[in-house]
Amino acid sequence: MPAPADASGARAGSRERTPVLWQVVLIAVVAIVFTVAYLSLYGLLDNAVWSEDGFIHGAPWAVPAGVLLFSLLVGLCRRYLHAPDVIHGGFSESLKGGGERPNYRTFPGALLSSLFSLLSGASIGPEGTITVLIGYVSSYFRDRLRIGSPGAALGFDVAALASAFNGIIGNVLFTGVFATEFQIGGNKNAFRFLTWNLLAGTVGYLFYLLLGLPSFARSIPFEPIGGLHPGYILCAIILGILGSLLAVFAGVAMQAAGKVMDRAFGDMVVTRVLAAGVVIACVGYFVPEVLFSGEAQIHGIIADPARLGVGMLFGLAILKILLLALSFKSGYIGGPLFPIIFSSTLIGLALSLVFPGIPVGVFVLCIEVAALTLALGAPLTSILLVTVVGTADQYTVVLLVISAVTAMLISAAVKGRSA
Repeated sequence: MPAPADASGARAGSRERTPVLWQVVLIAVVAIVFTVAYLSLYGLLDNAVWSEDGFIHGAPWAVPAGVLLFSLLVGLCRRYLHAPDVIHGGFSESLKGGGERPNYRTFPGALLSSLFSLLSGASIGPEGTITVLIGYVSSYFRDRLRIGSPGAALGFDVAALASAFNGIIGNVLFTGVFATEFQIGGNKNAFRFLTWNLLAGTVGYLFYLLLGLPSFARSIPFEPIGGLHPGYILCAIILGILGSLLAVFAGVAMQAAGKVMDRAFGDMVVTRVLAAGVVIACVGYFVPEVLFSGEAQIHGIIADPARLGVGMLFGLAILKILLLALSFKSGYIGGPLFPIIFSSTLIGLALSLVFPGIPVGVFVLCIEVAALTLALGAPLTSILLVTVVGTADQYTVVLLVISAVTAMLISAAVKGRSA
């Protein structure tokens, strides 16, 4: 008689195995195919709902109605389909894979809730939803392949994330650095896991490249600065401080939003999300630029920042962070990368209007890397991400490192005071 299966589908008493390379390649292919299918489905739904030809576009009530509808659906998924959330985690936790076995019965809720979260206009990025869903996919294949030891499971899961993220970010090394800083750096099998990660990440990157799918690489390009000046170095330090302050503000906003939502709604999951949806709908009705992750809205602002002016750019940056905190602590599934990049970019654009003699890329990229470094606690990942997305030249990379180091020093000081 076969051994009983647990909630995740694994059979008790099965012999635990360490993955071999063909299994790493298998999960890499599965992960990137799933990611492409998921993002394609989201793109179709987003176009059907929110584009100029979408069915709720055009009327004055369309934006708040759409936000409230999808927020309600997120709440219902949490209440009746037991969808996961990131309410009790921070920014870095939303980007970490597992090693744990999710309950497969909650996968439909996770899938629907992630799609509804992205469609709701909440200030979250798609990277968090991909992390959650790839965790289910990787766990399923781990059980089928009888990979059960905690160490091997972690390496296998992160390899799956590498395939997904390297494709959509558009850099073959991104998740190798990400995994080393976030997941496997202190593990005794770190070298083996990094090998799996690089192999799977290459598969995902080549899949995206060969199909010609758009990635986030070079999505916010800036002109190269062409050389280093002492003034730029001083700017990098100052901008590192500003980016760190933005990240600290985001952390404080997260804590405040969590306390307010816990006290007001507690375990009333549907009401909690719907209340956040009301706030997002009201804000989005008057300021649609701060809806969604910001990856699409940012291009129009970069093209003509003077249209908004310095005060409005600063205001939108702060508002975006507040909505990010509210979205995280209300039950939406998503990630923090693009909202933080959005706010950092707007602050950089505002400063470039005040100090036009300094290249705009210095302002934007240095603030981005400092904010991400402090928020995620991962300086190398932040530097690589900003370099890839912003097409930084070698001189700009030097400034990014200076800005990241500034953020690291501030982070150490803040942790020291907290301790």
